[in-house]
Amino acid sequence: MAAAALTSPPGLLSFLDGIVGGGRGTHRTGTGVPFGTHGQALDVWQPSGGPRKNLPVVIFWYGGGWAHGSRGAYAFAGRALARRGFVAVIPDYRKVPQVRFPAFLQDGAEAVRWVRDHVADYGGDPNRIALAGHSAGAYTVAMLTLDQRWLRAENVDPHVIKAAVGLCGPYDFYPFTVQRAADAMRGAADPVMTQPIQFARADAAPMLLVSAGDDVQVRAHNAINLTARIKAMGGRVLHEDYPGLSHENIVMALSKPFRSKGPVLDHAVAFLNREMPPRAK
Repeated sequence: MAAAALTSPPGLLSFLDGIVGGGRGTHRTGTGVPFGTHGQALDVWQPSGGPRKNLPVVIFWYGGGWAHGSRGAYAFAGRALARRGFVAVIPDYRKVPQVRFPAFLQDGAEAVRWVRDHVADYGGDPNRIALAGHSAGAYTVAMLTLDQRWLRAENVDPHVIKAAVGLCGPYDFYPFTVQRAADAMRGAADPVMTQPIQFARADAAPMLLVSAGDDVQVRAHNAINLTARIKAMGGRVLHEDYPGLSHENIVMALSKPFRSKGPVLDHAVAFLNREMPPRAK
């Protein structure tokens, strides 16, 4: 798996991130931890410095058009969040063409259930769980945050989610104009109901939706439209756009070598800390 990760651009980025010290002050305390009912696995990253308890938690889903990606290749994201004081969980999920909608959402919900039940063993606070993701991973974030079916199917209260960050995610992309989206959503009885924008609601966790001005893969209208819909419903949402950055630049900016591309990590961490303050002692 390590060799496979290094052959992908994110895997190479994680390798470079490690060389320049992106992992300093962090450690991976869970590697390939099994969860769910389909052989899934996840990694857990923590701040270094001895045993710590009740740290805020972020579950991060990587992108890859629902067809590619691996948790090991996104070590740079786990390190970045752990270095800022979070327990970071990076789950794998089943991919197209082996599965279609809604399998990746079901896997995502099973990851949330695992975190709720086990993250305290890794120093995390099960009462302060946030979701984050990039691209197809941001789609999972939005659907788990807004469409309550998936978490309820796993006997998880949707309000266990305290905040959500979507980086360049597709939220309003029907009718499908990209083949990979059509392939991924082929399992839906009603394709309209694959769209996060259909599930905007006032009582969902607050969301930070990030778009990139030069993103030609997932256009900014996805974040703009979902932001408008959530606000119209009375919900809490922020939209940040980064002019001049591409789809890939946004997630690259989480890594130490490319953090100068934009304050994506700083803004996301500030949002998460604001929405998940430490519990009163």
